Amino acid sequence: MRSAKPFLALLVCESLAGQAALAEPPLGAQGPEGEPNREQQWRVPTPGADVSAHAVLFRPQGEGPFRLALIAHATTQNVLRRAQMPQPEYRALAAFLVARGFAVLVPERLGHGVIGGKYLEDQGGCDDADYVHAARATADEIALPLEFLRAQPFIRKDGAVIVGHSAGGWGAPALAGENAKNISAIIAFAPGRGGHANDFPNQVCAPHTLVASAGEFGKTARVPVTWLVAANDSYFSPDLSRRLAGAFRSSGGRVDFRVLAPSGSEGHWLVETESGVRIAGPDLDRALKLQSPAAAKKQ
Repeated sequence: MRSAKPFLALLVCESLAGQAALAEPPLGAQGPEGEPNREQQWRVPTPGADVSAHAVLFRPQGEGPFRLALIAHATTQNVLRRAQMPQPEYRALAAFLVARGFAVLVPERLGHGVIGGKYLEDQGGCDDADYVHAARATADEIALPLEFLRAQPFIRKDGAVIVGHSAGGWGAPALAGENAKNISAIIAFAPGRGGHANDFPNQVCAPHTLVASAGEFGKTARVPVTWLVAANDSYFSPDLSRRLAGAFRSSGGRVDFRVLAPSGSEGHWLVETESGVRIAGPDLDRALKLQSPAAAKKQ
């Protein structure tokens, strides 16, 4: 009887694993639309085998096809904080983009919140951080849901925009290479990795490595990048951000770098607030090559 227990336990584990695989919902919409902005839960593909990601989709009224804007969220090296992260939504930014005719997808990446899975974006230790690897892993997790949504009938095949925040913004320029067809613009809010090293404001792990990595992305960049940072960002200061954008530019990348007005008590979270999106609005419209809805009505 004792020898049978491990075998029975193995059968139970295999059965549970099989049930979990069967329980994985199909890709696509997961329920009805709601408010605001036709909010709808979706499942989208990830680089993880047999693991799909949670995402929220917002879109204008009508059948489309709409241009797609994908918002890539921030992250943290802290395992516990990642596990506790709520599903990202960026509602104020999404509303801004929907008002300008975009469908907006906000996917959750592996290793965050309830999605779990292996965290693929690990940069390594502070002194030997591999920022290029981290960015390319993030870029891979952006590219899959991007292509999945582009295959939907209500989405245009061209003119997609990537809006990245912090680590999500760091991964976005890695998509600016030759394989970034059908992406018309990349907008990065305070892009970077390694900020608040050891939880200290204005401390960044291996900043020289971070600058050199930005230069690597610029070598193959084919998509223009708008680089935005708040004046009171203590994760990636305007001075460091200017150096990062400069390295990207000097290596061949096209970048429009701008420092925005201070936002709240910590400018790094500007893009997550209504007031912050208002501050960034003119630069967003410039990057999207659009007029604001209010300005268009005046003509």
